Amino acid sequence: MARGHLHKFGGSSLADADCYRRVAHILLTHGNSDDLVVVSAAGKTTNFLYKLLSLRDSGQLWQEELQVLISYQQTLIEQLLSNEQARDLRERLSTDRSQLVSLLSLQHHNEYQLNQVVSFGERWSARLMAALLRETGVAASHVDACSILVADEGAVPNILVPESRDKVQATLALHPQERLVITGFICANRHGDTLLLGRNGSDFSATLIASLADIDRVTIWTDVEGVFNADPNKINDAKLLKSMSLAEADRLARLGSPVLHSRTLQPLFNTEVSLAVRSSYASHTDFTLIAPLSSSASAPVVTNLNEVLLFSFKMNSNIAPLFEVLRAAGLTPLAFWELAQHKVELAFTLESQKQVQAVLNQYREEWAIEELTIQSDLGLVALVSADAHHFRRSFARLLSRDAKPVYQDSLSLVTIVPQAQVSLLTQKVHRRCAGPRMRIGVLLLGAGNIGEAWIDLFKRASPTLDRELEASVELIGVVGSQKALIANEGIDLNHWQQDYQSKATTWDYDQLFEQLAQLDCDEIVALDISASASLTLQYPELFARGIHVVSANKLAGSGPLPFYRELKQQLSNRRLFWRYNASCGAGLPIQHALNDLRNSGDTIEAVGGIFSGTLCWLFENYDGSKPFSELVLEARGLGITEPDPRDDLSGRDMQRKLLILAREIGLAVELDDITLNSLVPKALAELSLNDFLARINELDEDLLQQFTAAAEQNKVLRYVASLDKVEGKLQAEVGLQWVDNNHPYANLTPGDNVFVIRSAFYQGNPLIIRGPGAGREVTAAAVQSDLVHICKDLLQE
Repeated sequence: MARGHLHKFGGSSLADADCYRRVAHILLTHGNSDDLVVVSAAGKTTNFLYKLLSLRDSGQLWQEELQVLISYQQTLIEQLLSNEQARDLRERLSTDRSQLVSLLSLQHHNEYQLNQVVSFGERWSARLMAALLRETGVAASHVDACSILVADEGAVPNILVPESRDKVQATLALHPQERLVITGFICANRHGDTLLLGRNGSDFSATLIASLADIDRVTIWTDVEGVFNADPNKINDAKLLKSMSLAEADRLARLGSPVLHSRTLQPLFNTEVSLAVRSSYASHTDFTLIAPLSSSASAPVVTNLNEVLLFSFKMNSNIAPLFEVLRAAGLTPLAFWELAQHKVELAFTLESQKQVQAVLNQYREEWAIEELTIQSDLGLVALVSADAHHFRRSFARLLSRDAKPVYQDSLSLVTIVPQAQVSLLTQKVHRRCAGPRMRIGVLLLGAGNIGEAWIDLFKRASPTLDRELEASVELIGVVGSQKALIANEGIDLNHWQQDYQSKATTWDYDQLFEQLAQLDCDEIVALDISASASLTLQYPELFARGIHVVSANKLAGSGPLPFYRELKQQLSNRRLFWRYNASCGAGLPIQHALNDLRNSGDTIEAVGGIFSGTLCWLFENYDGSKPFSELVLEARGLGITEPDPRDDLSGRDMQRKLLILAREIGLAVELDDITLNSLVPKALAELSLNDFLARINELDEDLLQQFTAAAEQNKVLRYVASLDKVEGKLQAEVGLQWVDNNHPYANLTPGDNVFVIRSAFYQGNPLIIRGPGAGREVTAAAVQSDLVHICKDLLQE
């Protein structure tokens, strides 16, 4: 007759008299009169019995330690049972003590005798729990599992299912409406010799007996509430899973679950038995139910192993037969990689090393296995979910250079990393893929005027941004030219300047990257609000470390074409984001417009405009009434030009911006492909700043002549960038032009930028974007806009 429920209690649930009473209460309040119970040895009893064997084998005295163990059992009996029942168990314990003395005194012993010594813990525990239940008036008997579980011997006993099923069913028939307390961890061969079921043997006993007894539900009562979506001892915000599928639970167990063991789950396959994992210390709380027919877990689970081995070798034959042999030996790899030139890499647990090596050595010649190496000092980080494929990109972006590429099967994502990286990567994967909120850290590179304006804007926008994104976006670093402040807990936006002055330290790139690697962030976005060429050269390293970038710095987007292409390739390989709208036009949405046109199927034929607020101001105000040089000096005094006005007058800045736009519309061009007509004569270009300012009036004559000639044709002077295709050939130029008075380049507000786009959709009436092209506030706004776009892209992954 089938029973409804089997309860299993481990050693930690039976550590002392109070624990036994708690277990008895659970059985009386959460069970039925015919439930089955499987128990482990009380507390550390099994370890103590192994210690006795070790003392005996090393020639040390073991008698005193044995008495300590017997006293521990006697104390449990005295504290839990009345005189009559206590007397019976004391007598049986005395007999057991004599038997243990006899076994430990043998000069020569066989494996069965060793097993017999170790098995006493479970027998004492089952006997005591059955007696305690009877003490409460419940019909209960203890059962030695050696009488019902029959196995063939091997490295791990192989249960003979038909014979064992018959014995289990016969025992149930003899004890109807009676609780049976059964020993875990042990079974017997056909001759009745005791065999041990090995690691997690008691849990395996429970699910095995449940399957043989046609039980509907097994509950493993332990010291945790159930299965969490990460190890709660390592991840503070780990959440309890209320349900998960048997297949997911099995994959999780193989990849390092602290609660589940794969062997425990095997008897449940092809049955309708469900498994609950509950806390014996908090029986009223929620728990995890593992159901064979459940399709998926309520959330992805992140797990790790701190020690794994990576077997690397070459083999010139098909790998499939090797996997068949390994699986037949119970050696399924945790993950594997097939690489170029017939190289194979297999990840296994540390305890599998000898067996795996034996298999590979056995078939070395048959399968042409060569160059076998075993790498240790590695750990494993994995995500388990029926929807694992949805998290692949997010998982992959978190990996360092030292990590193995993501191994994916139908239920998991796995990587192998150096042991030192296991803990941090586990936390990052949990927060990114299984945690409730993503934490995005923002690194500000450039603490000048625009940086200050951006922080002010970010401070105002942060509450709304966090709420809309359902993520935490925090400033975690401010880096200036000399000092850097990096704070894992985030920087107080109200006092950042004071903290920067008092806490920032000198830095270099190696130190900076090391600090960033230690931050507890799911993603990092670096804001390059600088004009630093050396920082631009670090972009490949930023991308290699999974850091996204927003650039107001135009040097990367206008750098050498091979460098630019390398950056774009890194982005596509790692699914990273790089936005640089602020590098051209400040807050004007010129790059957004170009991308929208291209995405809509339009073909962009020409781009032109005035991309310098300084040059716009100069030529909007130049009317020939005062020398051009005098106007330049006036603008310098107002802070409109750079400290050295030649930086504006050379046109090099506009040349770089035009290059950025050209590449944005898909043209493979270099800076030298854009003709540059500087306003600064060669004779003045190489002078010191003071010498240039002393001779600046040498600009006046040519510009006055051009102004007068243009005015005679009802035209005005403007410094313009233009890119066009003429007869199939690209023409790109930056320089002074004469334009009609009604042209979009004329009659601008001094300091504006204007962009004119001609495309297949915009022919006779081009698309014009006009507005302030410089200024700390509008540039900061463009940077903030790019940051928000990246955050949204990350959250949509």
